[in-house]
Amino acid sequence: MITEFKPKWIAWEITRRCNLRCVHCRSASEEVVKEHPDFSTEQAFKVLEDIASYAKPVVVLSGGEPLLREDVFDIASHGTKLGLRMCMATNGVLIDDEKCEKIKASGIKIVSLSLDGSTAEVHDDFRKQQGAFEGTVRAARLFRKHGIEFIINSSFTKRNQEEIPRVYKLAKELGATAWYMFMIVPTGRGEEIMNELISKEDYEEILQWHYDMEKLEKEMLVRPTCAPHYYRIVLQKSKEEGQKFERRSLKFSTGGAKGCIAGQLICLIDVDGNVLPCSYFPKAAGNIFKQSFKEIWENSELFRELRDFKSYKGRCGSCEYINVCGGCRARAYAVTGDYLEEEPFCSHIPVKMKKKLIAKKEA
Repeated sequence: MITEFKPKWIAWEITRRCNLRCVHCRSASEEVVKEHPDFSTEQAFKVLEDIASYAKPVVVLSGGEPLLREDVFDIASHGTKLGLRMCMATNGVLIDDEKCEKIKASGIKIVSLSLDGSTAEVHDDFRKQQGAFEGTVRAARLFRKHGIEFIINSSFTKRNQEEIPRVYKLAKELGATAWYMFMIVPTGRGEEIMNELISKEDYEEILQWHYDMEKLEKEMLVRPTCAPHYYRIVLQKSKEEGQKFERRSLKFSTGGAKGCIAGQLICLIDVDGNVLPCSYFPKAAGNIFKQSFKEIWENSELFRELRDFKSYKGRCGSCEYINVCGGCRARAYAVTGDYLEEEPFCSHIPVKMKKKLIAKKEA
């Protein structure tokens, strides 16, 4: 349960330009973007200074593809000098020896790579670019060569859900520090594949698989992401087995002991300066070019609502696991239009609701 709402992790979309056109892209990134030009280096420095004057979170330079900005390493270096823990998220295709040297010199602590299939056929289909798989694998090998820690992020829908165990195995073979299994939220271009969302039943089964796998995994940190009810499953399974499940933590993660932490421990700043609850929640709490980060984080009505668990509706509002799960607020918003509604892909029936149903039948 979160007792104090402090920003621990900020994803920052420094460009909406991208060399790929992935089917699930939350920002609908493309190679040429006219409507959302990149902000200047000077503006970037001011944003970092504003954040650093209030807190010292992890800041992940993201996109689009952040390596398309010529000043990406200047931005990273400035953040490092301010005492921020700078990281970067890339699809890996543009990584070479020179960029690895610049990553290290700029103080970037860890890099995340995208890998959505164990073969070129699957990954390249997801990323809509031939050679994307080869680029990711090459980047992982270069990171190992240069001693750069990296995380592998993998997104799944019906088209690649059978790949989950194989992608996990490949991430481990490539030497990733951590593997994050993303259960996608249909925002941005992801809205076009709403019919590809993994079913409730399969979702539950996959999270059960992850629990069993995580208990045995000793070398690589693993986390299901955008899957808050995994925390409910951990408690349920641990109770059944009569032992506490000790989970390892990553020094550059939020360290939160709760499922959905959107607007609670994390947020996203998009290329227009809008501060969103998370990377998949397209509703702004404020704008960093018009307000201070502190003002937005502490006083935004949107963030205040997300932190008031008593205001949650449906099964989430009645659930005994509300404090450790909370349901995915972005998925509720994407599917129902109401971010306080129940998590649409959770199959759990809260004890309170079960008792009411029993009482109704007996009446």
